[in-house]
Amino acid sequence: MRAMTTIQSPANPRIRAATALRERRDRDRTGRTLVDGARECRRAIEAGVRVEIAYRCPPLIRSADALAAVARLEVDRVPIVDVAPAAFERLAFGDRNDGLVLEIRAPRARLEDLPRPAHPLFLVTEDVEKPGNLGAILRSADGAGASAVIAVGGTDLHNPNVVRASVGTVFSVPVAAASVAETLAWLRASGLRVVTARTDAAHLHTDADLTGPLAIVLGSEADGLSDAWRDEALEGVRLPMLGIADSLNVSAAAAVLLYEARRQRDVPGAER
Repeated sequence: MRAMTTIQSPANPRIRAATALRERRDRDRTGRTLVDGARECRRAIEAGVRVEIAYRCPPLIRSADALAAVARLEVDRVPIVDVAPAAFERLAFGDRNDGLVLEIRAPRARLEDLPRPAHPLFLVTEDVEKPGNLGAILRSADGAGASAVIAVGGTDLHNPNVVRASVGTVFSVPVAAASVAETLAWLRASGLRVVTARTDAAHLHTDADLTGPLAIVLGSEADGLSDAWRDEALEGVRLPMLGIADSLNVSAAAAVLLYEARRQRDVPGAER
């Protein structure tokens, strides 16, 4: 699709409206969010995310990912707005100079839309507020072959910083957002064992059975898991902490647990 007239001014109303999507209230109001960076944009497009409009800065479109993303946008006849460098600098996030920002329709994130493979591995996070941590968790979930990630509490899955920190894997890993009660009911109805990560758990994560239909649950950076996850039917595990710190960063803990689950599932004869 032929690009519209190039936007020169950082104060252009279209640029102001797009940059407003960095605020949650505007994302919630419009149902849209931003994808920044060539690799992230390409992954969003390839995942079939609905792109409402693309902002392109031609002098910066140089990488293979950027070129491929623009080519696909043109094939899909997505409206493309060319933006001069000065205006694009306001639109792009931080030091990103890939020349492409997408305004997308935020994908639905509902429990009922999650896949249910034979031996699923789900990761549940409760009140993980830092977008960088959630993005890193999604990246680990993608790498370890997790079936889905469920965000419990006020986590904003569509924060552009989540997209960036996940390197676009937020579009490849099925995700859902729900309350504690909804999530617990869904996990039970789905027949999943639940393993909670707790600093006071009796057993190490390497001693737990992490094969079969499973959900691993991690709490917030500051407070850990709420009392809703202290049911005796839920197995607790802890990571060995041999220094003065009592816990790892939540994204690091998620990576350790996910890859331990992957290691156990990859043992010959184990259910995957």
